[in-house]
Amino acid sequence: MRRSFAFKCTVLVMLWVLVAIACAQVPAYTFWPATFGALTLPVALALNLGAVLYWLLRRWTVALLPLALAVLTWPHFQRGLAVHPLRVAPASGAVGPQVKVLSANVRIFNVYPQLRDADLGSSRRMVQWVAENPADILCLQEFYNEPAGARTRDGDVFRTVDKIGRQSRRQAFVSKTLTNSIGAEFGLAIFSRFPMVGRGTVHFGQLTQNHAMWADLRLPQGDTIRVYNFHLQSMSLEEQDIVDSYSSRSGFRQKGLSLLRRFKRGAAARHWQVDTLVRRFERCRYPILLCADLNDLPYSYSYDQLADRFQNGWATVGNGVGRTYNGRLPFVRIDNQFASPHFTVDDFWVHYEIPYSDHFPTTATYRLNSKPTGPQ
Repeated sequence: MRRSFAFKCTVLVMLWVLVAIACAQVPAYTFWPATFGALTLPVALALNLGAVLYWLLRRWTVALLPLALAVLTWPHFQRGLAVHPLRVAPASGAVGPQVKVLSANVRIFNVYPQLRDADLGSSRRMVQWVAENPADILCLQEFYNEPAGARTRDGDVFRTVDKIGRQSRRQAFVSKTLTNSIGAEFGLAIFSRFPMVGRGTVHFGQLTQNHAMWADLRLPQGDTIRVYNFHLQSMSLEEQDIVDSYSSRSGFRQKGLSLLRRFKRGAAARHWQVDTLVRRFERCRYPILLCADLNDLPYSYSYDQLADRFQNGWATVGNGVGRTYNGRLPFVRIDNQFASPHFTVDDFWVHYEIPYSDHFPTTATYRLNSKPTGPQ
């Protein structure tokens, strides 16, 4: 009787895994409850591995069922918990041009009063760190710049295009969403030590902080690659509201419904935005690198659409969760880099030593393996 009950539970867990994977392929603007089903996938995968261990100790022939499912769904497991214990560093003589990419949500370099600290210390250190970073390409979300003509009381602290671009010998492309009353600029930015031979902006309806930009870069060997930098819709969920919602019944009643409505709106917007981008990716004939603040977890429609077409840097070579959110919510990875199959991911790391934003920066090194098929 006990084995019969355990077998039924195993079958239910396996079905749960399959349903959760299917939910990750349903956009929220079509059927938003599927978003929650996708978010349960880590639990289902973990229980399936537990079933493998249980049956190996009791009846190994039954263990073959959840084991086969674990093997088939291993890429989904790697999305949330990367495991590469035997990975070795790339050979020094590896063929193909290397490209090092930094992606970071710089939170407008803490310019707002509620973010800045004494003497603008964190702002100065963040700008300096980005400017001195050895990466060939910098993709920055929530970018802020005060050009030479801006009226400012902070000296040259926020002359970021000059410091990160011209002084560091990088070509700059800033996709501006707003210029405020003092002349300061907000938006996204790409900085490159490679020449830009093309560039553009992708609007998601009205141009806001949540949009995309791209640049075509000519490598020294003559190859051209396309780099996309984008920032998808936020859920506008305050961290404290989330904590309050599960800390007590009263907190759930007060915050729960509001959080649910914002979650639904944010998920629908992100999924429409990523569909818009995927159509553009599919028309591009250059090798592609993606840098993004997805504002979404690895078990989501947004991530799934990208992972089906590109390699995720962390999932390919990392170890562990690779969290990028610098806050009280644990194990949250919402900042990602992806690469088309033309590239090999040589290494990837998260800069936990840079705590100046609510996002930790990420850096990856890619190697271009094959010639692009031609221009768009």
